[in-house]
Amino acid sequence: MQAYYHSTETFGTVDGRGIRYVLFLTGCALACKFCHNRDTWPCTGETITDDQVLAHYNRYRNYYKAANGGITVSGGEPLLQADFVARLFHRCRLEGIHTTLDTAGYAPQESLAKVLAFTDAVLFGLKAIDDTVHQQLTGASNRTILDNLRWLAGKTVVTVRYIIIPGVNDSKEELSELALFLQTLTVIPPVELLPYHTAGQYKWQQMGHAYPLEGIRDAGVEDMNQARLALQQKGIVVL
Repeated sequence: MQAYYHSTETFGTVDGRGIRYVLFLTGCALACKFCHNRDTWPCTGETITDDQVLAHYNRYRNYYKAANGGITVSGGEPLLQADFVARLFHRCRLEGIHTTLDTAGYAPQESLAKVLAFTDAVLFGLKAIDDTVHQQLTGASNRTILDNLRWLAGKTVVTVRYIIIPGVNDSKEELSELALFLQTLTVIPPVELLPYHTAGQYKWQQMGHAYPLEGIRDAGVEDMNQARLALQQKGIVVL
């Protein structure tokens, strides 16, 4: 089976436990204004097979095993190619390879369930808890996303990733609402806070698009510390 993909990384240190082989698929139904991989939105480009992924991984298999790593599939949105991810992860499970799904959760629950059957951990990227803010940032409601996170909680190891965009989604009210939502889940997941940055702005320009968040500054140390404290005060574990 084959999938459309953007790139691979053989030394991934921020996409799951240990050191990982990371496959970035193309295709995304969201239109995040802060996306640093704008070129991954169309589900097109070069193709890769599950055989090729595993063959590439196996070149460094002993290294990944020693580093407590495995394979992460990211995007774009990998759930848009759920059949491929499920097949790859099934083969990984048979071979004892740890798997991580990096998703924004904006996909049918059936797609998530199909992949989850063979997934060891999930990195769940939540862009905003307030639906109006989420629509402004991504062009879509977060209802499906929150429903998927609610369904997912307790079924596997989940880490919620939340990007801090100064003055946009980092107010005390927004973070309080995030904490309250997480506390309603069957198992409360830890949160990994990610600082907003403009490193991918040039990709928008290369593709002939104006950067939507022009003028929004990068998140600094104080922004991150304030967000961390706001969540911790509500009893949320922040990684």
